[in-house]
Amino acid sequence: MAEGSNGSVLMGMIWMFIISLLLFWLPGLGSLIAGIVGGKQAGGVLAGLMAALLPGLLVAIGLFFAGTMLTTLPVIGATLAGLGLLLYVLYIPPLIIGALIGGLLA
Repeated sequence: MAEGSNGSVLMGMIWMFIISLLLFWLPGLGSLIAGIVGGKQAGGVLAGLMAALLPGLLVAIGLFFAGTMLTTLPVIGATLAGLGLLLYVLYIPPLIIGALIGGLLA
């Protein structure tokens, strides 16, 4: 009897976001815990990785366009997007490691 997928990438993203917000005061450990829970909720390793990577990329793209629109200066918009991407790059390694662990536990 084949088992169906019992996870959802969207729910994994939501859980990672909520737990990351709640545990922001634990810089490395908070995002690791969020990754484990979100990866387990996503239902697998690949789904957990997608749940960890997609939100940050969407936020970086959104920052680029919003920064450009609100300031009407493309250089400032690009700078804001670059800073947002830099923060994302610093935040993502523990989240990805946690998503891998959670995906393996699922």
